[in-house]
Amino acid sequence: MKNENWDDLKLFLHVAREGGLTGASEKTGVSPATIGRRLLALERHMGRGLFVRRQTGYSLTRDGQALLTHVVAMNDVAQSIGAWNEHVHQLPAVRISAGSWMSHFMAVNLDQLWTPADPFRICFKTAEIRLDLAHREAEIGIRNRYPEGNTLAARPIGDVAYAPYCASHFNMVRDCNWVGIGADDAVTPSARWLLAQKDLWVTVWANTPRMLHDLLRSGAGRGVLPCFVGDADPALLRAGDDIKDLYHRQWIVMHNDDRHRPEIRTLVERLAQLIEKQQPLFRGQRPRT
Repeated sequence: MKNENWDDLKLFLHVAREGGLTGASEKTGVSPATIGRRLLALERHMGRGLFVRRQTGYSLTRDGQALLTHVVAMNDVAQSIGAWNEHVHQLPAVRISAGSWMSHFMAVNLDQLWTPADPFRICFKTAEIRLDLAHREAEIGIRNRYPEGNTLAARPIGDVAYAPYCASHFNMVRDCNWVGIGADDAVTPSARWLLAQKDLWVTVWANTPRMLHDLLRSGAGRGVLPCFVGDADPALLRAGDDIKDLYHRQWIVMHNDDRHRPEIRTLVERLAQLIEKQQPLFRGQRPRT
């Protein structure tokens, strides 16, 4: 057998269980004539007679009995998969709002934040602009400042340093050009800082942090990255001292009404522990020179 249609095998199963086309039609909503045609096509495809057809009903041949054993097992597996899939969609989803760099860090370390055995799903919402946690656009946010208002709760998770970086093959003696985020897309402090440095020669612009990273790796120039990104990339080197003006505290933010939900509490605790273990990297204490 090969390439059997599972829908045809399910029709075979219904006919075998109901003993005829009429009963199978009532179970499936497929007309008796259509079921009859599809069973004949199945028998021709397999080269085996599966039923003895009588006016009183359909009974299985020896080959039909053997096939029924396999189809029943397949149907049991299909039903268990369907039940599992339905259960998955009933699990609560936790949406995490973060910028490109923190989203990348969480993706690389996903196994320390979530496993398939967890009783919740996880959804990353990556954007440089802040989603509105107060109005439930996400359940958890990674932020660079303490939230305003009394509807949100926040937990500090350490500090973040920034520095200029370039590709390991970039000639820092000969070339002085920089790579930045264009003015229309410069929503982060690091992107705006570079725009404010009038004495730096920016020759290549990107519109996303991910593209900026790729351009730096290609040797397009110097650019500003958080140290937990730049120092972790073996293709990059520090191209100068850390930038004190960009050093900031980082926070996990959530809605006051959500912070005691088990799935949110679990994810916040795991995220805090993960970042705490990596604080030397986040604070720029592991430079690659």
